[in-house]
Amino acid sequence: MSSLRKSSLRLHTGFGDRVLMTFIYVCLCLAALAVLVPVINVIASSFSSPRAIAEGRVSFLPVEPTLVGYTMVLSSKAVQTGFLNSLFYTTVGTAVSVILTVLAAYPLSRRDMYGRGVLMFLFVLPMFISGGLIPTYLVVSKLGMIDTPWAMIFPTALGLFNLIITRTFFQINIPEELLQAAQIDGCSDFKFVTHVVLALSKPVLAVIILLYAIGKWNSYFEALIYVHKLSLQPLQIVLRDILTLSTFTTEMSTEQASIFMDVEDARYIGFLLKYSLIIIASLPFMFLYPFIQKYFIKGILIGSLKG
Repeated sequence: MSSLRKSSLRLHTGFGDRVLMTFIYVCLCLAALAVLVPVINVIASSFSSPRAIAEGRVSFLPVEPTLVGYTMVLSSKAVQTGFLNSLFYTTVGTAVSVILTVLAAYPLSRRDMYGRGVLMFLFVLPMFISGGLIPTYLVVSKLGMIDTPWAMIFPTALGLFNLIITRTFFQINIPEELLQAAQIDGCSDFKFVTHVVLALSKPVLAVIILLYAIGKWNSYFEALIYVHKLSLQPLQIVLRDILTLSTFTTEMSTEQASIFMDVEDARYIGFLLKYSLIIIASLPFMFLYPFIQKYFIKGILIGSLKG
């Protein structure tokens, strides 16, 4: 009887596990479809004719395939300027943010640092008590950063979430014995950070680099508030103007569009430009993520175990 009960229990447990795994896979498939369907539709629309998009005939395959949207977007001076500006803000801004994050996270991870609890409290406090937009604008204005590239870099240079992840990673993976051994060999704190800590922190560095870079690349609110010169606006502002205001520069007029297609299709060129520009704005990180995916997953898990 005992053996029969154990066998029945194993069968019941195995059936329950299969039901649970089936439910999990169904939920994951539905989540994947919820993400993939809009992406596939955007890609198909970016290669379709403007009239087909306006009439709602595009679903998952291009209708009347054309490259006019990409040709016109890539030939636009506004897009070229915005792309270069976004590239500068992302590259320089990410470098500044990563340096500040590491310099703040490492001391806070040291148990022998006097007053680190108070400093961490001061870092966390803005999460609950924020000055708001107007005081922030006044600070940026007093510092003379309005209508300068630095307004897109310094006001959001340090992210608290990234700081906590990095600090936690240092606490878990950089033992005090390693620091003591380095100090015995005459290694300074700065040299220890640059030669030892950073070498052992590739996963968390990949995490914060990707998070900062995505934030900088997709940032448009700071540009709306602090940057008014067209020559300094990022690519996301150009995309916003098309998506929300349905406007673009005069070089994207119906007359120019009629060079690439018939006049009837050229009337709907705005519908096509939206999707083409969305794809172009998304491409950099679509190519970047596969190269750092391994480090990103490892770092985000390790850095979030405990705080």
